[in-house]
Amino acid sequence: MRVPLSWLGEWVDLPEDVSLESVHEALVRVGFEEEDVHLFEVSGPVVVGQVLAFTPEPQSNGKTINWCQVDVGEAEPRGIVCGAHNFAVGDKVVVTLPGAVLPGPFPIAARTTYGHTSDGMIASARELGLGEEHDGILRLAALGLDDAPVGADAIHLLGLDDAAVEINVTPDRGYAISIRGVAREYSHSTGAAFRDPALAVSPREPVEIFPVKVDDRAPIRGTLGSRAFATRVVRGVDVTRPTPPWMVARLTLAGVRSISLPVDITNYVMFELGQPTHGYDLAKLRGGFVVRRAEAGEKLETLDGVVRTLSTEDLLITDDSGPIGLAGVMGGATTEISETTTDILIEAANFDPVSIARTARRHKLPSEASKRFERGVDPKLGPVAAQRVVDLLVELAGGTADPLGSVDNQYPEPAPIAFSMSHPAEIIGADYTLSEVRNALDLIGTTCRAAEDGMLQVTPPSWRPDLTDAVTLVEEVARIVGYDRIPAVLPIAPPGRGLTRAQTARRRAAATLAAAGSTEVLASPFTSASMVELFEPGATAVRLANPLDPQNGVLRRSLLPGLIEVARRNLSRGMTDLAVFEIGAVFLPENGVMVGTDTIPVGAARPDDATLAVMNASIPAQPMHVGGLFLGDALAKQPGAVAVPAGITDALDAVRQLALALAVDIAIGTGSHPALHPGRTAELRVGDRVVGIAGELLPSLADELDLPRVVALVELDLDALIELGALQATPTAIDTLPAATQDLSLVVPREIPAGEVLAAVVEGAGELLEDARLVDDYRGTGIPAGRKSLTFAMRFRAPDRTLTAAEASEAKLSGAARAGELFGATVRE
Repeated sequence: MRVPLSWLGEWVDLPEDVSLESVHEALVRVGFEEEDVHLFEVSGPVVVGQVLAFTPEPQSNGKTINWCQVDVGEAEPRGIVCGAHNFAVGDKVVVTLPGAVLPGPFPIAARTTYGHTSDGMIASARELGLGEEHDGILRLAALGLDDAPVGADAIHLLGLDDAAVEINVTPDRGYAISIRGVAREYSHSTGAAFRDPALAVSPREPVEIFPVKVDDRAPIRGTLGSRAFATRVVRGVDVTRPTPPWMVARLTLAGVRSISLPVDITNYVMFELGQPTHGYDLAKLRGGFVVRRAEAGEKLETLDGVVRTLSTEDLLITDDSGPIGLAGVMGGATTEISETTTDILIEAANFDPVSIARTARRHKLPSEASKRFERGVDPKLGPVAAQRVVDLLVELAGGTADPLGSVDNQYPEPAPIAFSMSHPAEIIGADYTLSEVRNALDLIGTTCRAAEDGMLQVTPPSWRPDLTDAVTLVEEVARIVGYDRIPAVLPIAPPGRGLTRAQTARRRAAATLAAAGSTEVLASPFTSASMVELFEPGATAVRLANPLDPQNGVLRRSLLPGLIEVARRNLSRGMTDLAVFEIGAVFLPENGVMVGTDTIPVGAARPDDATLAVMNASIPAQPMHVGGLFLGDALAKQPGAVAVPAGITDALDAVRQLALALAVDIAIGTGSHPALHPGRTAELRVGDRVVGIAGELLPSLADELDLPRVVALVELDLDALIELGALQATPTAIDTLPAATQDLSLVVPREIPAGEVLAAVVEGAGELLEDARLVDDYRGTGIPAGRKSLTFAMRFRAPDRTLTAAEASEAKLSGAARAGELFGATVRE
């Protein structure tokens, strides 16, 4: 919300030395956030001038310039070159003299151009920051300022010496998206006298009734689309009259461009009071208004020239001709005020916030009106705002107030809230006196009445729909008295608590991978349906109803697509060697089951148990996974050593490190995955349970994704690893007795996975075997066709004696025998 200081000062007393910083400081004290400041950035000598004469001079470039003599209130007129042609002798204009600075910044100086020394510049509205009009210079007659004295200060005359503060207003405080609301809050902060602009207007009851009917047959959440509606009529309006410069300046600082006098007046009243209004050309209306929901397939051309196909949820303003406006969002083109308009009907209604918010988002049509309606507008403001518009149209546009109109308000009075004067101290933890609490409640506009049980019955004002219970009143007391009164106390953690086992394990997993040289990343949980299909063909993913990026409109089922996007982004920035990992949730709905609920529960009330059960049942499983990606060089080239490229071995090393950190035994076997290389993919198991996959991306897919040929990936179900791991890691004693090492080479069929052969060898070798690992896979000369030679390095040790070579050999051959039983393995000679 942008707040021009001159406008704010009309309704609350500002000190003579007020500054933008002091206003921001005061508003921050009552809970607003400081955003920005806005100035016209015009300085120096900018004066009213009068064109005494001008001579058109054609130029060689085809352009015609005017050599002007302009009276600026000095002894001699100034010669100024002007390229515009929309003025005549005698017109009064805005002249920027040498030394002035216009927005940009654009300093003005005397300069030689087109064979003349131009001693200043005649300015346009855009050059002064008053709008986008740049087809010609700004003529003061067009602003109704033809009587301004020559040489007068044009900065003050046009309101260019005004400035505005910008604040962020939270969604629950819709009343503050207005000068009225901000002035009230400034008064709360500083104690300055506040004058309610709504009380400065005297609404008149219409004598003749303009028919308005609310026919909402499908109210959202049982709330009628409109429960308050006021109309007024003004006849004989001269829409060609200029908008006064003070209004143009204020609207410009508020962030709204000047359009025409009637439209500017409706915008002005909306910003001043917080009640959106809309003007219709009365001659274009056909009958009275009917407020209803749109019918299926119905269309409406809005004021922006777009023909919109309507939803049956959209609330409409209609007459006998059909839809003439999207209620609370934007009017229709058929009843737009034009240059031929003389009679105007003013609408000032109140619409259901949920309905307006959905319509604005559905049509991607946010407006100043919808922003206010979806946050809640004072239901009693309609007649006041309509009368304010009427008064300004009469005063500025020469219109005449007509007795035709209507006023209807079906809003119930706000319900009283039971409140104890001790609540603020009990909930906030600060000591508040009874007078402070009562004064805060009075300041925010509540009405307090003592009840028989000793409690207060506090009735919120009509402009505060966010005050619904005692806690919201307590928040207001804390805000008005001052947040600085709330003590800052560091909470003491109760003894005997700390991280859970799962939390500790997740942190240990992250620390282990980071210590091994990988970098933790945080990828987006949103991905594309094509990536889900690529990694899990046919799987169901949670689809977002309103995604930030339509290309990534589903929740991830795997961490791998996100890690691939991280790799692509880093590669595009020159990072060619990567080892990254992520720990995060994946979202796994059951295949064929739609996730979500048919209706959205009301946000202001706790859903019943049945609704909660449906909502909980719709939530997909969200296990924590850990994923890693490796590409480029695992070890960079250096003197005396060649580069070591990253590959599946790095992914499997990460698996082994996690297994040690989480005290779980992960078996590595041959696997398959639609996105991974068929010969370089490992399935990861704990017992009979598959807990992950590791491998290298298909080279063709890597090329399609603009990645290097070799990209190693790994993903594990971290929750499953924590569940299956030992509750506490058991340390092993350091052995003092010597070990016996031997190699074992076995010839087996090629289709037998090496991991399964190793498992058989370990099983057969018995307790003396301390460690065994595959060191060679040979398939060349001397090995029969269809078979391969696997060599295992084995280490034996006894806990109580030094092993003999015979004992180690016996254990080795027992392992070979077990592999022979299971796979037909033979010892290679």
